[in-house]
Parts: sequence; C-alpha cells; structure tokens
Amino acid sequence: KLFNEMDKKFVTITATGNALTKAVTITEVCKRRFKGLYQVTKLFNQELIDEFEPLEEGLEKVTETRNVACIQITLSKDDLDKSAVGYQEPLDESLVVEVDQEELTKPRGGRGKGKGKGKG
Repeated sequence: KLFNEMDKKFVTITATGNALTKAVTITEVCKRRFKGLYQVTKLFNQELIDEFEPLEEGLEKVTETRNVACIQITLSKDDLDKSAVGYQEPLDESLVVEVDQEELTKPRGGRGKGKGKGKG
C-alpha cells in the first residue's frame, strides 16, 4: 500500500530484541513483492534504563540499565548510498513476484488441515 497507493519512496523498519527476526522476515517478503527495492541495514545497541517504584514506603527506587540489540532497515525505490556498510542492491527481477491489491485482500480460504479431530 505504501509503495503503490501512497506513492512513498522509502520505508524504514525498526525493531529491537526478539523482534529482530520478524523485521528481517518482513523485509525479505517486501523485497520479493516489489521490484527494484534498494536496502540499507544498520545494526546497533541501545541502552535502556528501567526505573522501578517501590511498593512499600521508605524504600528507594531501583534502576536497571541494559543494552538491547536494534536493527534499522530502509527499503527505497530510489538508489541509496552505496558506500553504506549494510547496502544491498535490488533482487534480480526473476526472483520478484509482484502481487496486486486484489490478491492481497481476498480470503485465502479453508480452515487448515483439520488438526486435532482424530481419524475418521
């Protein structure tokens, strides 16, 4: 929708912690559905500070500092900075299967394989 209807030139996908793999999966799906997407990936750590209020009076606040892995993936229709460390050229057009809006919105059908109902 962003690349077709809204005519956006780029999309940035950002994720932290356990969502890193989902961000990469979403990126790969997009690259295989839209032709000519350039990609720049940045990996970095972010420091998070959690502050906990005590339940009982007279106790001090507890703070915890932790580092979390982060990823930022930019997909663009226009050429990006080729000197960037995480730069990737678009996939070969033979690997891309463009899907129109009607195919994305139509129901995929069925209730699955009927697991858990026993035999017969």
